[in-house]
Amino acid sequence: MVMKCFRSGKEGDKEWVPVTKLGRLVKDRKITSLEEIYLNSLPIKEFEIIDSLLFNLKDEVLKIMPVQKQTRAGQRTRFKAFVAIGDHNGHVGLGVKCSKEVATAIRGAIVAAKLSVIPVRRGYWGNKIGQPHTVPCKESSFNKKECVVTGKCGSVLVRLIPAPRGTGIVSAPVPKKLLQMAGVEDCYTSAVGQTATLGNFAKATYAAIQRTYSYLTPDLWKENALEKTPYQRYWEFLAQTPVRS
Repeated sequence: MVMKCFRSGKEGDKEWVPVTKLGRLVKDRKITSLEEIYLNSLPIKEFEIIDSLLFNLKDEVLKIMPVQKQTRAGQRTRFKAFVAIGDHNGHVGLGVKCSKEVATAIRGAIVAAKLSVIPVRRGYWGNKIGQPHTVPCKESSFNKKECVVTGKCGSVLVRLIPAPRGTGIVSAPVPKKLLQMAGVEDCYTSAVGQTATLGNFAKATYAAIQRTYSYLTPDLWKENALEKTPYQRYWEFLAQTPVRS
């Protein structure tokens, strides 16, 4: 069951005070795109960075389930929330949070999803005509161990397969929602294992989407000049600006 709960923009009216170097660079508009962060492999530790760079993010609650822990005083019940987030244009994230209250669990899962936003590489099924519409490749037929767009979590194994334009997303509801939020228009999927476990199903799909950039196609073989990282380019700004105001 998928529950809709769309939100966009910044939450609350408090002014953001960054506490990391990356956050200070983003707030001062030294960095204006997520791609620059991904290319330099910079860790994102503040969800406000995502809010500042992606303005049309939408989130959706995939599932809220009660979980219990046995203690001396009896059973302690908490609520676990799974939230997917994406801009339908090449970025998607998945967050999980457990809390005593449902609202707190959802808020925490949204923050976790923003911190886990990843880029999605899209490609073509056949001729390269128009905009990319599907996943770029599938697993290697001669080496099953080197599966490219395949993700696994628990017993669930999810495989993404390119599809012709106009096919749509042929999938179960959970992977379909994640692929739609990632901006994939056409895709076949194959799932093995206990897919009724929604958490593992969603995590396996997220892992498969994350691996779209793990395969280097010939168009990525060219050598690029080694550039300075943002920390190296703006070292004077980072040295002079205090962390807290």
